[in-house]
Amino acid sequence: MAKILGNFHLALLIGVVLLVAAMVGLHRGHMDAVYWAIFARYLHIFAGVLWIGLLYYFNFVQIPTMPKVPAELKPGVTKYIAPAALFWFRWAAVATVLIGLILAELMSPGYAGNALKLEPGNRTIGIGMWLGIIMALNVWLVIWPNQKRALGIVPADDASKAKSASLAMMASRTNLILSLPMLYCMVTGAHLGG
Repeated sequence: MAKILGNFHLALLIGVVLLVAAMVGLHRGHMDAVYWAIFARYLHIFAGVLWIGLLYYFNFVQIPTMPKVPAELKPGVTKYIAPAALFWFRWAAVATVLIGLILAELMSPGYAGNALKLEPGNRTIGIGMWLGIIMALNVWLVIWPNQKRALGIVPADDASKAKSASLAMMASRTNLILSLPMLYCMVTGAHLGG
């Protein structure tokens, strides 16, 4: 069992096989346009959980813990853990936004545009969409470029690394702040409208 569960790729593959088995076994005769819109919602939520889960990992765990980590152990985080987490973090942000926009159009042609224009009836989900887009742009245009310098992925002097680390942390905290109303708008907008 340890060989299976100890291998990330094998465990993920088993999860995907079980997902396909559930899809085919439970809904084989119902795979119409409505089904695929629901499946797009599943993918949107999966990507969103990965993205926001990593955002919360950075803000609730990594950032507050790093000052307590002995200097000789910090490279384990900065050279291995943080770059890997940032890879999944930034691509989950892209997947969440793109799948969300596709999902909005699958629900009803023009829905995404109406929501993004904050039209009545779509205002709540539209605010959630805008917050998510702003957060994703923040990931790619502020957090990631600064993290590359702070972590030494791209060359930078010590002063630039320190400044970049501070900017990346503030941008990450901005996303933490925005995530709370964003999640609220996404959940309530999908069910209550407004």
